[in-house]
Amino acid sequence: MLQIYEAILMPWVILGCITFLVLLKIPAPYGKFTKTSWGPMIPSQLGWFVMEIISPAMFAYFFLIGDTDKNWVMWVFFICWVGHYTNRSIIYPLRQKNPAKMPLSIALFAFLFNVVNGFVNGYFLGSIQSYTIDYLSNWNFILGIILFIVGMRINMKSDTILLNLRSENKGYQIPNGGFFKYVSYPNYFGEILEWTAFALMTWSWAGLSFMIWTMANLVPRAIKGHQWYHQQFDDYPKDRKAIFPFFL
Repeated sequence: MLQIYEAILMPWVILGCITFLVLLKIPAPYGKFTKTSWGPMIPSQLGWFVMEIISPAMFAYFFLIGDTDKNWVMWVFFICWVGHYTNRSIIYPLRQKNPAKMPLSIALFAFLFNVVNGFVNGYFLGSIQSYTIDYLSNWNFILGIILFIVGMRINMKSDTILLNLRSENKGYQIPNGGFFKYVSYPNYFGEILEWTAFALMTWSWAGLSFMIWTMANLVPRAIKGHQWYHQQFDDYPKDRKAIFPFFL
């Protein structure tokens, strides 16, 4: 298993960088950019569950079967990962009141991504890297925990605002409140903050690979979506950035 991990880790990082460049040109066809030409459509609630639930399953399996010392440091990593994906795969879909549809192909691509990503990080923490209990006092661990909590809070709060708008069944509207004051996609910003924090906490190539993939998927989509908002709404806030407050 170690040979598999070592063989895919760096190509996985490079593929994430390539994906970023591709998605700058071709937005993934779901949500605002849905295209039926990408194959059969499925309810988005089902799609979110199928493509996301595999991530905590893969992570937990390889984390738990490994022989690294499962102290409090390790369980913090576990809780961060499983907590995020419990929200993303179960709680978030159940909160959707007027779910749209997404291409089955997108759900399958995301499923495959989560298989690899869950393995890379679960195996690293379960079988490769041990952290002593003293690691709890390291600056990067403390800062990472704080940023992860802040990021998850921003992500979930922003999801709530968007879900409330969609529940009105009035089509797309300009979202306001919370971090929408600063950016068009605070939900994406929050998620990037979470996995940047995770990379900081673990201080590893495995964690960094997930941060790169998160940015590769979400930054291009936020840029395209920000442009879409400006095209659709003449009164869209001019000083609102796409994804990073005051910057981009």
